[in-house]
Amino acid sequence: MRYWMIVGAVACAILSPWQLWGQSPLPFRNTSLPTEDRITDLIGRLTLEEKAQQLNHTNKGLPRLELPAWGGWNQTLHGVWSKEPTTLFPIPTAMGATWDPELIHHVADAMSDEARALYNAKAEGPRTTHGLVFRSPVINISRDPRWGRIQEVFSEDPYLTGRMAVAYVRGLQGDDINHLKVAATVKHFAVNNVETGRQHLSATVDERNLFEYWLPHWRDAIMEGHAQSVMSSYNAINGVPDAVNHYLLTDILRGKWHFDGFVTDDLGAVQLLTTTRRTEVGQRFSEDPVYAAAMAIKAGNDSDDPEFEQNLPLAVKRGFLTEKEVDRSLRNVLRVGFRLGAFDPPGNSPYSKIGMDVVRSPQHLKLSETLAAESMTLLSNRQNFLPLDGAKLKSVAVIGPAGGDDYETGNYYGKPFRKVSVTQGLKSLLGEKVAVSYEKGTGYIEPSDPKAIDRAVELARKSDVVVLCLGTNLRVEAEGRDRRNLDLPGAQEQLLEAVYAANPKTVLVLENAGPLAVTWAQDHVPAILEAWYPGEDAGDTIAQTLFGLNNPSGHLPYTVYQSLDGVPPQNEYDVNKGFTYMYFKGIPLYAFGHGLSYTRFEYSHLNISRSGTGSQAKFTVSFDLKNIGEREGAEVVQLYTHQRTSAVYQPIMSLRSFERVNLKSGETKPITIEVPLSHLAFYDVKVHDFRVEPGVFDVLVGSASDDIRLRGMLEVGPSSMTAVQRKPAQNVRGK
Repeated sequence: MRYWMIVGAVACAILSPWQLWGQSPLPFRNTSLPTEDRITDLIGRLTLEEKAQQLNHTNKGLPRLELPAWGGWNQTLHGVWSKEPTTLFPIPTAMGATWDPELIHHVADAMSDEARALYNAKAEGPRTTHGLVFRSPVINISRDPRWGRIQEVFSEDPYLTGRMAVAYVRGLQGDDINHLKVAATVKHFAVNNVETGRQHLSATVDERNLFEYWLPHWRDAIMEGHAQSVMSSYNAINGVPDAVNHYLLTDILRGKWHFDGFVTDDLGAVQLLTTTRRTEVGQRFSEDPVYAAAMAIKAGNDSDDPEFEQNLPLAVKRGFLTEKEVDRSLRNVLRVGFRLGAFDPPGNSPYSKIGMDVVRSPQHLKLSETLAAESMTLLSNRQNFLPLDGAKLKSVAVIGPAGGDDYETGNYYGKPFRKVSVTQGLKSLLGEKVAVSYEKGTGYIEPSDPKAIDRAVELARKSDVVVLCLGTNLRVEAEGRDRRNLDLPGAQEQLLEAVYAANPKTVLVLENAGPLAVTWAQDHVPAILEAWYPGEDAGDTIAQTLFGLNNPSGHLPYTVYQSLDGVPPQNEYDVNKGFTYMYFKGIPLYAFGHGLSYTRFEYSHLNISRSGTGSQAKFTVSFDLKNIGEREGAEVVQLYTHQRTSAVYQPIMSLRSFERVNLKSGETKPITIEVPLSHLAFYDVKVHDFRVEPGVFDVLVGSASDDIRLRGMLEVGPSSMTAVQRKPAQNVRGK
């Protein structure tokens, strides 16, 4: 008898629940049952303490039921952050500068392949073994140019951000909502873009601003992208911390947008609800961590750190929370787990066979190069100074802190496996016939070193051309660190002016995230290239762009102001007070959407029509786009509207659609853009919903918000709409 008891015990230890003695699988293991039935069965098998443990996103699994650790702390902002080498991509701001959602979809798809491979291999991440829930993308909005985390986001514009968010989420998760590759967590929800005091500040936002500017891209990511997880942010909105904001997390997210995934809080946000002194971080919501955890669950914050595991059982026992409320949050979390196949036999998942050979594969490395190339944004180019001609050069000076190996690649990735500096890239491209020399000149933030600047000036003086690489790094702008101004930091401005005085044949390459007000450079330097934080192949891409092998086609995803004059303070959340291209009344240094090319494009033959009625009503804008230059190139066509009169304030202009178009020299392509009439709506606080106000709308088509090539008019009436075309104000502009 004892023998058979021992054999049985060994079998139980070795075999899965559905394998033991040929028994049928437990219902939650039965893949033929509806997902909600499987979730109900699993919840019914858990104790209260085990339920709370499953709501800790870093839990180690549950051996009793052979539940794996499938969530984890994982990041894939612009490459999977891992202890293993992975493909490093340019930062999300560079992604936004491509204006190419299809490319971003491919990039996210590649990152999720690497993420699945690391999970399948049980590889170690920065804090936990790799799981399947990734805390990306960041879809906050770069309203304020001083914000330290601009490198993590796509744009200042809700529409452009929404298009990128949908592409990224769909690429990350895969095309089948019931069989996810990984789960995307869109963060930080919501009205989060100030780092100073971020863990205790409260954003004062009126209803119209909230729905019209701060939330549209979130709606897109949820309702169109089907993001499976949302991260609530540290800040409060109108005095209510986001982690316990029922209106935000339940009424809007689940009620209006029908979200059926789970909400997790930013790291430690629930714990920070109980900080009691204003001199410390935290929202001062409660002095009782058990009560705070209960209120987070009630508000719709389903997942947390170890605080939930510790405090939720106590909250139920003290009467702050019912076990049914815990079950509701657990159902939301487990639903995503089942969609990921975390509780199914490994062979059932179409992604279980993805191996480590996809990590840093040649295809993924090429994709990173493509992203960097498309993001290169030419800000100025007097007298066609660029592209450079290598055959006419004998020497090139590379100067500046971003020109060497210390160039910045961005946060939330870890240490890059490989980096190609601008100096290396130019040497590889130009070969031994052109001498490429490097002098740092100054650091990013360090005070001026006269001797170092003198060495840089001497190198500039004796070289045929100078590639001056300036910008920022994580010591200038990063999580927890806003900028105080838009100037080049440290002694970089001094270096810039000294180098230019020594050799006016200087091209300025900017490697940064947030906007830099390089007004002096714009007035003097013949060419300026915005390269962002361009990833591991930075030097190769920049070199190819400077010498014409890559025609720059990036366009700014935000406004570059000349200074902070006219820009409201950071604690002003009403965008119509002067933030972004939509409401800024001054003249920017570089406008939203700006980006030049080595070729020129002609816009012509504008036509505007309408079709459909009711919710199906739309207007169609068509025109011809021709490449009239001598090089192949890509143009980003941008469609804006402006409402001429209204009973309430309206933006100066609003982006309604865009298209990236590649054309060979001499090629013409007819462009047709359809826009739902509902996109012309504003949020009416009287009815608490969006509505289209009858009136006249200017339809503006161009290459940037300040470079409109074609203009038309759209009249919207209560029951009819007519369109009138006008001749373009300026048909051709050199690009």
